[in-house]
Amino acid sequence: MLDDMVPDARARDRLWRRARTLHAAATKRDGAPAPAAPYGSPAKPGAGETASGRDGGPLLAILGPVRYRRGDERVPVGPPQRCALLAALLLRDGRGATPAQLVEDLWGANPPPSAVAALRTHASGLRKILGGKSVPLSDSGGYSLPVRRGLVDLHHAEDAAAAAQRAFRAGAPAEARELFAAALSVWTGESLAGVPGPYAEAQRARLEEWRLTLLESRLELDVASDRCADTVSELTLLVAEHPYRERFRELLMLALHRGGRRGEALAVFTDARRFLVGERGIEPGPRLTELYRRVLAADPGLVEPGPGRPQGAVPLVRPEQLPASTVHFTGRESVAAEIRAHLTSAGGTGLCAVSGVGGVGKTALALYAARGVRECFPDGQLHTDLRGAGDEPADPHTVLGAFLRALGMVDAAIPGGTDERAALYRSLLARRRVLVLLDNARDAAQVRPLLPGAEKSAVLVTSRTRLVDLEDAHLVDLDVLRHDEALGLFARVVGEERAAAERDAAREVVAACGRLPLALRIAASRLVARSCWDIGTLARRLRDEHRRLDELHVGDLTVTAAFGMGYGHLDPAQARAFRLLALAEGPDISLDAAAALLGLRPHVAERVLESLVDASLLVSVKAGRYHFHDLVRLYARSRAEQDETAEERAAALSRLLDFYQGMALYVYMLGRPGDRLPDHVTAAPVPDSAPTDLTAAAEWLITETDCLLSCVRSLARGATLRRAVDLLYTARDISESGPGQRDYLETALAALEATLAERDAFAEGRAHLVLAGHFAVVGDLAAAVEHADRSIALSLSENDLLTRSRGVNVRGIVALYRGNPDEATRWFSTALEAFRAEGDRPGEASVLNNLAMSHSKNGDGARALILAEQALTIHSEPGSPSWRRANSLYTRGRALAELGRYREAVRDYTHALEIFRDCRKIRWQAWSHWRLAQVHLAEGMPAQAARHAELALFLVRSLGADRVEEELLHLLADALDQVGHPGRARACREEATSLSDRRSQGLHDRIGRPGRRE
Repeated sequence: MLDDMVPDARARDRLWRRARTLHAAATKRDGAPAPAAPYGSPAKPGAGETASGRDGGPLLAILGPVRYRRGDERVPVGPPQRCALLAALLLRDGRGATPAQLVEDLWGANPPPSAVAALRTHASGLRKILGGKSVPLSDSGGYSLPVRRGLVDLHHAEDAAAAAQRAFRAGAPAEARELFAAALSVWTGESLAGVPGPYAEAQRARLEEWRLTLLESRLELDVASDRCADTVSELTLLVAEHPYRERFRELLMLALHRGGRRGEALAVFTDARRFLVGERGIEPGPRLTELYRRVLAADPGLVEPGPGRPQGAVPLVRPEQLPASTVHFTGRESVAAEIRAHLTSAGGTGLCAVSGVGGVGKTALALYAARGVRECFPDGQLHTDLRGAGDEPADPHTVLGAFLRALGMVDAAIPGGTDERAALYRSLLARRRVLVLLDNARDAAQVRPLLPGAEKSAVLVTSRTRLVDLEDAHLVDLDVLRHDEALGLFARVVGEERAAAERDAAREVVAACGRLPLALRIAASRLVARSCWDIGTLARRLRDEHRRLDELHVGDLTVTAAFGMGYGHLDPAQARAFRLLALAEGPDISLDAAAALLGLRPHVAERVLESLVDASLLVSVKAGRYHFHDLVRLYARSRAEQDETAEERAAALSRLLDFYQGMALYVYMLGRPGDRLPDHVTAAPVPDSAPTDLTAAAEWLITETDCLLSCVRSLARGATLRRAVDLLYTARDISESGPGQRDYLETALAALEATLAERDAFAEGRAHLVLAGHFAVVGDLAAAVEHADRSIALSLSENDLLTRSRGVNVRGIVALYRGNPDEATRWFSTALEAFRAEGDRPGEASVLNNLAMSHSKNGDGARALILAEQALTIHSEPGSPSWRRANSLYTRGRALAELGRYREAVRDYTHALEIFRDCRKIRWQAWSHWRLAQVHLAEGMPAQAARHAELALFLVRSLGADRVEEELLHLLADALDQVGHPGRARACREEATSLSDRRSQGLHDRIGRPGRRE
């Protein structure tokens, strides 16, 4: 188990070095003394010490075989009794022991007559080995071995465990977890391995119990941090190794439950009860029984609760200018608490600036937060509307005059100059504790003269602009409401009963309003004013995006007006970017994609985009990525339709499509040098920001999945139809390896419908090819055949070589999955001829791998191995990418496993898995774990098989669908049966049966069928 956790010495060293850093931080934080000589620190022996740690490692080891190291040399300690003597002295930590005690330690109650003489001989031997005549010391006829702390491996484990406890108590669970792991990594095997004697036996049991306790502590932190896949597999093995240790069973139940595997969690208790009653005639303990009861009842308390919310202070009215708060204020307690904390912090500046788009509820939040801290400012509260969003912002000179009068100054005593007024204002507040609320500021220059000079008072500012240049201000960027908060606000205005009666319609209205408080209040107010409307009527009126902004008005209050005030302050470059960015579909957009759409260099585009962020018209929650609020996007699109020509809008979207195609094609070719795809799809320039390695390329594709597919959906029409379909095929790794496979399928079906509507047979053939490949991977083989056959037919009529060669290959894959290796071989042979005719070496290697699997299915493992070797030779050519080489390693592993050469198969599967993991090929990672589980089970290693099956199942489920899920469940069940988990095994088989039933009922109705041209 320790080898699984820390696989080799170098890994243990890396873990311990990291742990030392965390240990030092925890020690400093808690004020506890650090160890005298931490692991790896150079030191010199002091009086009575035995050796030097100048080279950084522990010189004496007992957590494993008893060992001694002198410098870089490992020195044999000697026979077992000598090792036992050394261990007995080390474990006494410098305390003396009489010869009689040591004789009993080494030989027990009935020692041989020569025991005392043998003891002296072993003590003398230790003196020679340890290099000092005074070691061990003879003191009044006894023996002792003073060793400076840090020179024994046990000390390092103790120090790391103590630091882990301190880190946990200090609220740093991640640090605690690493420190517990570091403590466990010190063990190199069974403690005192091979050491005889009753003393060693007792100490061995004690140290093993301590190790298991540390392991439980580390696993508790793993479960709490949702490390589900690894933790479940590790706990499965631990339960098998320690069946009477109920804490491991408890943690396994909890990890399974939190991973959504409730049936298996309950089965853990069933297995435990069967084992305990059968072996010892006892029932499971109260903790395990209580956990079973809570899992059975689906107790929500088993899910980690969110952090508590600080309570605001009780308001206290003392002359104030704060306007009345809205009676319908809802939610945002955590943000209000954050603001209150900064306003009242003893060590802070007391300056907080809230920014956000118009209508997001800045003023309502500021008033709510301010009223919660009034008792902390007994000398009053000042308020003014600075009118920063309008055409005539308030003059600080005028505001200062009003504030001075509110603070008790008569008009005759108020200075005429702005600077003099500001100085007097600061002087008055220096003797008072006042809260100042400056609402709707335009910029920092308008705010600065209104800031108190003393720390006793506090200032809360709201602005549509992020006041990044307001010195020492705590900035709060206010976003739209959470869905539950938005629904609560809507219900409070229209009435709780009315909202509850039409809950679905209310949710639709909330979504249409983009969870923007102003829009929600307007929509709810319209319903209140129109008693003849039901909520469904309003929801239907808001569905049309072209009419939505017009619908969101009541009286003189409109959402459009709120956005228009911010838009009116933009310069021409900002306004153009604001309009054109809204044309891009997708949840957000990267800086590079936005630069392409705008036709600007990235550094120029970034300057414009960041200015829109500061104006709260654009949101950036992550460096280099931007998005609109939903209603702001609609407003920006309406401005684009009014202020941009159709040609400019089309040109912007064409530039965006070129960006995604250029990047996707580069990423595709980075993993497939020599592929002929660029000869068959629309060319596009490679962006300057293109990734330089396979791992970065895979990360880019995963990150951009939603935006890329949204671009395809929006541009799969008219003049850009073929380019959009080409982009979909170029990015097909999304379907094969990424978590976006469901969106990929929906996009492909939409693209197919578009080709049928446009009556474009060439694009239709490629859309069918995309769908054929996808359905083959996820296991809908009937749909894969229909789409592949249609793509092949259209490729012949349209003379599309790309579609024909790849369509034939997919047809062979489907035949292979259906268990028809002879038919598959015929298809693959045709595909092989096509790829060789094109000079497409990667395509040729892929087909060779497929042919290898066909021969393997036919029982010709030798021929399969030859073909896999040929493919591997191609993928080993200079410039060949590592992840394609991994495909050939995987195939060779299958051939080797078929021939019963399991160790070699494990080697190839493991190597392939490492490459797939580096390249983010999630599906291939899952399948590699699947194959490793099969091989380990065939080798008679069910515990390892269960571990790999668990990991494969976790990865497969993260993708959402895969044809191998049922087989994995049966494989896991077989492994669990063999390690003594029959209850969980039965639960896995039942789940597999249920999954099979669900898949067989109307699968094709859910996912659609190939279209047909009229």
